[in-house]
Amino acid sequence: MTLLQLAGVARSVRLPDGANLDILTDIDLEVEVGDHVSIVGRSGSGKTTLLNILGMLDEPTAGTVTFEGREVRGLSARARDLARGRDIGFVFQQFNLLPGRTALEQVVMPLMYSQGTMFWRRRELAAEMLERVGLAGRLDSKPEKLSGGEQQRVAIARALVRKPRLILADEPTGALDIDTGATVMALLDDVATESGAALITITHDLHVAARARRHYRLDGGVLRPADLELAFAASTLTVDASAEAALGLSVADAPAAPNGEG
Repeated sequence: MTLLQLAGVARSVRLPDGANLDILTDIDLEVEVGDHVSIVGRSGSGKTTLLNILGMLDEPTAGTVTFEGREVRGLSARARDLARGRDIGFVFQQFNLLPGRTALEQVVMPLMYSQGTMFWRRRELAAEMLERVGLAGRLDSKPEKLSGGEQQRVAIARALVRKPRLILADEPTGALDIDTGATVMALLDDVATESGAALITITHDLHVAARARRHYRLDGGVLRPADLELAFAASTLTVDASAEAALGLSVADAPAAPNGEG
């Protein structure tokens, strides 16, 4: 069953001199319920713009975006906001945790806008989700007392606590070391699979991309399928030059291991 569909999507902006700058061009993408898709691209390739369109934060200048059979352009601003809050969870590179708030308070926050049982059980549901991501003993810890990996786990719990239909992960391991990033991605994939949510991971990291079931490359605003067969050794965190070539990336584009390792 199709959850999200982009057809002929383009995005451009008007420059001060009157010229048009094309950011995305004629993008087609179909995401099924429970799917896991990775989109790999360098900085400046249009990844952020595409993420904003996927998350109903921005509209394309051409083409259509359909979510659960409804064309997003036809929704009012309020309806888009409600659908985004209810059906889409965001995981960001920099965690975006609120300073001075405990892990439990961070995860309760999205439930403040829910209704019925979910609202009245908000603290219980938040605690259960934190336990699911391995933080049962850190409910009262504030961000400054959490490691990078723990902060990202809180961010994942916050994104998933409302049981969204779609999870958008924007460079989710970009601020983490390789081992912690691998653990966090495995957790994100497991929890998404258990909940039946579709997961779209936008990244420059081949190791992260290889964990998805379908892979795309975004280059110069154009989205094309990428062959990552040779990179499926991501479970051992190894990638070779042929896998990088399949994405059109060079060895220099792959993230370096910390402390000169790898």
